[in-house]
Amino acid sequence: MRKEFDLQLDSFMLHCDAKHLSKKTLKSYDQTLRLFAKYLDVELGITDASKVKSSHIRLYIRYLRARGKYTVASSDKGLKVNYPDRREDYKKDISDTTIANYTRNIKVFFNFLKGEREIKENPMDTIEKIKPKRRQKQLLTPDELKLLFHSFDLTKFHEYRTWLQCRLILDSGIRAGECCGLKPEDIDFRSKSILVRDTKNGKERYVFFGHKMSTDLRRWLQYKDRFSDSPYIFPTVRGTQLEVNNFKLSVRNAGKSVGLEVFPHLLRNNFAKYYLIEGNGDFVTLSRLLGHSSVEVTQKAYLDFTDKEIGKKYQRHSPLNNLNI
Repeated sequence: MRKEFDLQLDSFMLHCDAKHLSKKTLKSYDQTLRLFAKYLDVELGITDASKVKSSHIRLYIRYLRARGKYTVASSDKGLKVNYPDRREDYKKDISDTTIANYTRNIKVFFNFLKGEREIKENPMDTIEKIKPKRRQKQLLTPDELKLLFHSFDLTKFHEYRTWLQCRLILDSGIRAGECCGLKPEDIDFRSKSILVRDTKNGKERYVFFGHKMSTDLRRWLQYKDRFSDSPYIFPTVRGTQLEVNNFKLSVRNAGKSVGLEVFPHLLRNNFAKYYLIEGNGDFVTLSRLLGHSSVEVTQKAYLDFTDKEIGKKYQRHSPLNNLNI
């Protein structure tokens, strides 16, 4: 017999699906809430979301801080398929950012139940909001970027693919998941633009690339077509769509091989910072290129310049440097 929480969760997920939320968001909600439901059932004997109180949620937050990464899965199947104990960060502390994401998802769930009149009050309303410390985004130097790109063996299909994906993210600011889902018909070489269809917020947008990337993309497509008739630009060797996590792992491994900590989102961050610092770009345009919901979101994410970066940007705008006086 199914528990009440399972039915409530199914109803919530149908609601989210009807809103056409991204697959990533749906997966985040589902995973977060199933882990929460498992804790409530096993530790507190609660199987109905309407019985959850603020004190239970505080207990859960304390539990998250103590249990460590990947030590619990929402189902036994996940443990057998994903082998979390083989991960390098297995049992390491769960970050405040992750816990903040968990509590945010839980709050959305209870807001839905309140709207459906299954509960009178949201137990999350009295929970103090977790404000994780923002890590300053590292700006890779040109030499470090060269070191990374020279680490790939371009005679191997998968390394050539990852090399080009990294360069495309750095040149356009596209997300890793968006990059993995690209198809040849999304590219317009005349305008040097790419139509990104499968976006985080569900809204299509254009990103752009330069002359070097245009040449790189043409060469890759010719190379790829000799080995695969896949509908994707960056497929697996079997022609299927490349899993985002596998792509991320390939990038991390390439970085490690030359002593760098690199991941796709860092390259996207570097696109934004180089666009603002070297290219003298503006936040309004950058926000559209990155696919953010507002300029405020972009500013919040990229106003963490180091003193050195601020100094470099200043030199481009020094009054005496730019005025003939």
